[in-house]
Amino acid sequence: MTTPTSDIDESAPRIESKAEMVEWMEAGCTPKADWKIGTEHEKFGFIRDGLRPLPYEGDVSVRAMLEGLRDQFGWEPIIEGGHLIGLKKDGASVSLEPGGQFELSGAPLEHIHQTCNEVGDHLREVREIADPLGIGFLGMGSSPLWSMDETPMMPKGRYKIMRDYMLKVGRLGREMMFRTCTVQANMDFSSEADMVKKLRVSLALQPLGTALFANSPFTEGRTNGYLSYRSHIWTDTDPDRSGMLPFMFEDGAGFERYVDYALDVPMYFVRRGGKYLDASGKSFRDFMDGKLDILPGEKPAIDDFVDHLSTIFPEVRLKRFLEMRGSDSGPWSRLCAFSAFWTGVLYDQDSLDAAWDLVKDWSAPEREAVRLSVGTLGLKTPVPGGRSMRDLALDVLAISRNGLKARKKYNTAGDDESGFLSELDEIASSGLTPADRLLELYYGEWGRRVEPAFDTLAY
Repeated sequence: MTTPTSDIDESAPRIESKAEMVEWMEAGCTPKADWKIGTEHEKFGFIRDGLRPLPYEGDVSVRAMLEGLRDQFGWEPIIEGGHLIGLKKDGASVSLEPGGQFELSGAPLEHIHQTCNEVGDHLREVREIADPLGIGFLGMGSSPLWSMDETPMMPKGRYKIMRDYMLKVGRLGREMMFRTCTVQANMDFSSEADMVKKLRVSLALQPLGTALFANSPFTEGRTNGYLSYRSHIWTDTDPDRSGMLPFMFEDGAGFERYVDYALDVPMYFVRRGGKYLDASGKSFRDFMDGKLDILPGEKPAIDDFVDHLSTIFPEVRLKRFLEMRGSDSGPWSRLCAFSAFWTGVLYDQDSLDAAWDLVKDWSAPEREAVRLSVGTLGLKTPVPGGRSMRDLALDVLAISRNGLKARKKYNTAGDDESGFLSELDEIASSGLTPADRLLELYYGEWGRRVEPAFDTLAY
């Protein structure tokens, strides 16, 4: 989740109309020559001795990791309430999810070769700090061993507000906060029409991303009945702020329609004076009218709206770019493959058109049915047209590969970006998700124990 690096400017102009928020979003339109790719991923920190979760405080801790990265590699600290809660450098940031999940939000980069180098450099730095401390990091979509009671909470003001509110709106919201990890790609658009087409294609294909990257079949030391338990968690977190955005497939979809949706999502908080004020369940529309009871008479600045957008969690999120949010975290190779997959589909017009042709006739109930099934069935999930998710995967990977080749972005060895899809090709060809492979290990050489995952899937 985005970590603000400064407080709300109380002297900033206040929002007077919905048009200002629409214009703010529209300002994200970027010429194709300037499109970039931002890659984010989360991972679970653990103490190798005893496979215990990493606490915030102490000699072996989240704070010690942040301090080490700050002191040894020149990251700038982000402080909240006297606590070191993040780092920033060269357009990238390191932040903390509620249960201590360690997140890299990468800088906007031109091509996947740079993305993979960035992730590799980050993981190298993390290992250099972690190894002497006896700390490891695990690449999975959900926490495989620890209970909720064993999982720490990071000292960020918004997390207590969110945790308490989650109990009111869904059964699994706290699971999402404290026990899941994802990989995310942030993608540009050139116009409102380009945004709408990319949003529709990527929403329809998010369940395919879930299947290809499914990597969360264990909970509290046992199998949980899912290939992607993380994706299942999102189906019962908070219906007001998650899901497949069916209205964006309707006539009139665009920036204004998304702003209308965002304004109707209940708030979590407002930042003022370095603190998070509890606004959970309150209306941003009331805030715009100066009727928010916790700040009577005050109207929001545009940064308040940006904060609010960061608390909305659909399968694809719109800000000044599009965020692909449907997949489990995993090893380094699949982090690179994730951004490559979406870049190939979305950043070449022929590929985007071909992907749209595959999904344009799907109805909203069909898209939702696929989303609800894929966490359990993976590549065996039925998709509209009497096909399977595996069939769709083979088609879309071919489209993505063509898109990456057409981009002609080469590394120093002369290779284009399409090589990053090789692991996904193997997954689709076999019909076995990463989680299926983990379950084979669990019932085989692991002897029905999940502890070996902390070696097999450690960075």
